[in-house]
Amino acid sequence: MKVHTFNVVVLYCMLLICTCYGFNPKLSFYNSSKVDANAEQWQPASATWYGPPDGAGTDGGACGYGSSVGNPPLSKLVSAGGPNIFNNGEGCGACYEVKCTENEACSGETVTVMISDQCPGCPAIHFDLSGFAFGSLAKPGQQDNLRNAGRINLQYQRVSCSFGQPIVFTIDNGANQYYFATEIEYENGDGNLVDVKLKQANKDSWIPMKRLWGARWVLNLGSLMQPPFSLELTETSATGSSKTIEANNVIPDGWQPGQVIRSAINFNN
Repeated sequence: MKVHTFNVVVLYCMLLICTCYGFNPKLSFYNSSKVDANAEQWQPASATWYGPPDGAGTDGGACGYGSSVGNPPLSKLVSAGGPNIFNNGEGCGACYEVKCTENEACSGETVTVMISDQCPGCPAIHFDLSGFAFGSLAKPGQQDNLRNAGRINLQYQRVSCSFGQPIVFTIDNGANQYYFATEIEYENGDGNLVDVKLKQANKDSWIPMKRLWGARWVLNLGSLMQPPFSLELTETSATGSSKTIEANNVIPDGWQPGQVIRSAINFNN
């Protein structure tokens, strides 16, 4: 669990905008479809920011994404979430559209961020944004003025993620032939996984994995495991519907701890 250092004071919000990688942030990792089209779309929340003023907020965070939060497609557009947003790690990878209008430095334009961390001690509905994401809510040239406000009110709504690439599996450094753990990143659609199962080579049964923490899932079988492994992933939407996909033989024979494996699948492909 990461202890946040709030620069200035606590702030409520989630944002999106990117100028450092030469692409339109509003097209980077989400689309305009809402997770629950029938729900009241915009809801009130509060926001703060942490980390360097122009940084990614975290050097890894409670979701376990590591340095990838500073690289495309995320490009520092991330946020820690209060208890109801982080949801004991189930909220990792979920995307939200946010905007602020009450502060004179606010642009009123929407920004989208992905949940990559948790915010200990924050209100239930709270966004502790990266410094870069927080500044992205401001009018041009007003980023520092908005950060100096320390805390702002904003509006938010859940949106579908669209990362423009397949799901990536990063095998845990402590994994071995009897204990398999992997961090799972860049899930399209609702973005947050609620269930992961593993199937060994020449086996018919799927074995449930457990959430180790954040976006990291583990299977401690206690006996020699037979790769290649297939993984079954399930997302659940805000309305309670679910979708399951399979990455067949995605973890190859001869896999190594620390290995990064790009799959050929994603939700909503």
